[in-house]
Amino acid sequence: MKKTAIIAAALALASCGGNSGSTTQTQAAAPVIPNVEVAAVQAREVPQENTYASTVQAWAVNNIMPQSGSRIRKINVEIGDYVTQGQVLAEMDRLQLRQLELQVRNDEIEYERLKGLYEEGGVSQSDFETAELGYKVRKTNYKNVKENTILKSPIDGFVTARNFDAGDMFSMGQPLFTVQQVVPVKLLVGISESEYSKVKKGDSVTLTVDALPGKTFTGRIDRLYPTIDAATHTFKAEVKVSNTNRVLRPGMYARVTVNFGSRKSVIVPDQALVKQEGTGTRFIYVLNEDQTVSYVPVTLGRHIDKEYEITDGLQEGQIIVVKGQAALKDGIKVNVL
Repeated sequence: MKKTAIIAAALALASCGGNSGSTTQTQAAAPVIPNVEVAAVQAREVPQENTYASTVQAWAVNNIMPQSGSRIRKINVEIGDYVTQGQVLAEMDRLQLRQLELQVRNDEIEYERLKGLYEEGGVSQSDFETAELGYKVRKTNYKNVKENTILKSPIDGFVTARNFDAGDMFSMGQPLFTVQQVVPVKLLVGISESEYSKVKKGDSVTLTVDALPGKTFTGRIDRLYPTIDAATHTFKAEVKVSNTNRVLRPGMYARVTVNFGSRKSVIVPDQALVKQEGTGTRFIYVLNEDQTVSYVPVTLGRHIDKEYEITDGLQEGQIIVVKGQAALKDGIKVNVL
């Protein structure tokens, strides 16, 4: 019994010593304060412009043909030729023209004879006026037939279609030629109705075309259509481009940039913006006086180089986080580097 009591006492003593050694004082881990870089929001005048897709069009398109069917005597031009106003493109059969030419010459001689007699009192006024009228009618008819026999270009431009050959019998339907004027050219641009009051005739625009990379052209708004399309909520602006070197051709795909003036807006660097996952919402962390940050959704305007225009959500002078946003949450403290 004595031996058993001694062992029990030893175990009790050992147990007391073990509890004393394992006692620890847990301390809560100190919170980590994220480091950030900040910048002050600035405001400046920002050009307001938008870019629209369009297609280059000829300034004028003329379909050239005689008024009635006739045999084509001669073709003087081919597709792709550049022609000038008044240049002869083709000649039709001249039989009717020659007959009228002889009749007009005879009428002219008779008219001059009767005129002399009338001035001397040898012919009544009514007879003279009848002869004069007949001469003028025949002369007008001759001029009309001549215009439809010797076909001339009414404009400067490129021949873009030739549908008949010399010797063919022309019949009404397709034109003999199509000539398109390309100095200048025009583009019809569909502009949002929200910009209707900002656009006026004479405003300058710039444009680029895919067919001529690296080149920029300038033009002016030549006409504004007075109605707005109810389906697209756009209105048409006709842009005139001088195209003196004739490099712009009808059918080219173009991007037209229209300037609507400027407005004073706040500007932030690209890197300050954070995109909310799962949505298209963009926000910026704003630094508060107590060194905490606030999550502020913003509305974007134009993208200019490496900066964004902010149209809503920020004010000039606010301090925003531009680096270190990955570790941030709304309302937490930060350490500004």
